[in-house]
Amino acid sequence: MIKFSANLGFLFTELDLPEAIHAAKAAGFDAVECHFPYETPPAQMKGALAQTGLRMLGLNTWPGDRGAGDFGLAALPDRVADAHTEIARAVDYAAAAGVEAVHVMAGRTEGDKKAEDCFRTNLNHACDLAEARGINILIEPINTRDVAGYHLSTTDHAERILDALARPNLKIMFDCYHMQIMQGDLARTLERLLPKIGHIQIAAVPDRAEPDHGEVDYRWLLQRIAELGYDGFIGAEYQPKTTTKASLGWLKGFCES
Repeated sequence: MIKFSANLGFLFTELDLPEAIHAAKAAGFDAVECHFPYETPPAQMKGALAQTGLRMLGLNTWPGDRGAGDFGLAALPDRVADAHTEIARAVDYAAAAGVEAVHVMAGRTEGDKKAEDCFRTNLNHACDLAEARGINILIEPINTRDVAGYHLSTTDHAERILDALARPNLKIMFDCYHMQIMQGDLARTLERLLPKIGHIQIAAVPDRAEPDHGEVDYRWLLQRIAELGYDGFIGAEYQPKTTTKASLGWLKGFCES
């Protein structure tokens, strides 16, 4: 049976985070995940998780000054101190709230060796902090159409990082939306990478709306993922065309198929 997680960075955003967790439970989701929960005290999140029985699968490191173009800090050689601060904040929050993984956002770079060395060093640091707390670290290839210059944009690059660092708590977050745009061939890529994947996310391509239309036949793909033995959650990280509630027809249909 496929298990679905609601990404509260895009879904139920009209609610505060504890209320959104309850709304996800009422809607039939099996777990939740989020982007930047830091305005919510971790005890409030933990309480909502306990009340609903849901797991919070992951959160992101703070991306920096988005108004100035930041989209992560970990691969920026001149922002190491800031990156360490945000990695520590994310891991501390995750530990306090019962969140299972932290996505370390790389940021925009020129793709040079200095940036890559910086990213790998910061990921090692993140893995050290997280391992002591029983938390996984995720890295996510992000398409360069939506985020021009993002340092990590392909699964091949992510795989090289995992192989080089050889950290047991470092995994790939495989967002089907991003990877369909960047490289396609999703089924075979998932077949090859599954042991290195910590989480999978979905959204329609190309509009990033609910996953019941567009280029990718998710009914078929999710069945194939299940056949491969993936027993994790599928994260619904999409932007509803109207409201979250109005967008959820796909969830019942997918769960019944």
